[in-house]
Amino acid sequence: MDRKIEKKTWTSTRILIIVGVTAFACFIGWLAYSASGKSKLDVDPERLTISEIKKGPFQEFIPVNGVVMPITTIILDASDGGKVEEKYVEDGAILKKGEPILRLSNTDLQLTLANQETTVYGNQTQMQISHNNALSATVSKLQTMADVESTFKEAERIYKLDKELYRQKAIGLQEYQQAVNNYEYNLNKRNLEHQILKQDTLIVKQQDQQAKEQIAQMKNALQLMRDKVAHLTLVAPIDGQLTALDAEVGQTKHAGEKLGEIDVTKGFKIRANVDEHYINKVFTGLTAYYPTDDKNYKLSVKKVFIQIVNGQFQVDMEFVGDVPKGLRKGQTLQLKLVFSDEIPALLLPKGGFYQQTGGNWIFKLTEDGKTAYRTDIQLGRYNSDNYELLKGLKPGDKVITSSYETYGDNQELILKK
Repeated sequence: MDRKIEKKTWTSTRILIIVGVTAFACFIGWLAYSASGKSKLDVDPERLTISEIKKGPFQEFIPVNGVVMPITTIILDASDGGKVEEKYVEDGAILKKGEPILRLSNTDLQLTLANQETTVYGNQTQMQISHNNALSATVSKLQTMADVESTFKEAERIYKLDKELYRQKAIGLQEYQQAVNNYEYNLNKRNLEHQILKQDTLIVKQQDQQAKEQIAQMKNALQLMRDKVAHLTLVAPIDGQLTALDAEVGQTKHAGEKLGEIDVTKGFKIRANVDEHYINKVFTGLTAYYPTDDKNYKLSVKKVFIQIVNGQFQVDMEFVGDVPKGLRKGQTLQLKLVFSDEIPALLLPKGGFYQQTGGNWIFKLTEDGKTAYRTDIQLGRYNSDNYELLKGLKPGDKVITSSYETYGDNQELILKK
């Protein structure tokens, strides 16, 4: 009798086919999931910095380090150089204007002054002799002029007398003509002497003026030389404190070499280095603050140095109103250089996330805190603590602000210990 052979429902071939189809479907699903941008990454929450979005006052500022400096500092240098012969005060001394600091000697300079004085005195003597000679010549010409004038008047008298006698036929033509000739000769001679005296007076006047100008120039040059010798004794140009004195008895100082500084002790300024990125935002009148435990001291930018050195430029600031007590030259202060007034804003704490996202997106945590996913955001201004958040989040939202360097292109983070 024939038996009916029943076919097996789960054959090994069918099982293999089903397993293959299922695996292929899972693979296709994984590809689709990956292509949709929903890749995930497990992270340890203890290694994350999680911050909360809050609403509060925002002010755009940058922190800068400022160095306390005297409000005015005058550099002392050796104008002509020389050997240090004597020191009258030591570094740190409080000086009054005109008080001596040190004395230099310069033999060449002092010898030049002596020679120049001799030359000036010699020239003055020679000019005085020339002036006296010119006066003597003028006196001689005046005497000659007086004689000519007397002779002319006599000739004129005889001419007029003979003219009348000739008219009356009392004398002859020959005698009258002789009187006319003598008169005309003395008239011409008189006019010539007048012209000579006039020219002589003009020449003497010009020579006197030139001599005065030459003497004045020589005296000015001599005074300049005397000033140079006088400057060998260095004195305080203003009231202040002597600092950075670099001179010892016996040292030779060259012309222009720095000897020290005088600091005005009636005020301070703060000089700070600012990153060149902010050069278009910094201007005179800009406000800064020096925060301390008991007070926020206000400063104002007084000068901006536009030269860029090593990626930074400098600004000078002065205190407005109260000045902190105990400031010392060279002391470093941590300041806030302010670019805006305080306004209410959403605040996003600064963190390493910005290096990877450029501030365009951030990982936002879900309410249960177990997952974080990418969220687009828009940032505005910033300071050393916070970004100004313009769009994408609301107060109370929690975000990851630490670095995203190891997250790659993952769209979600799973927070697991």
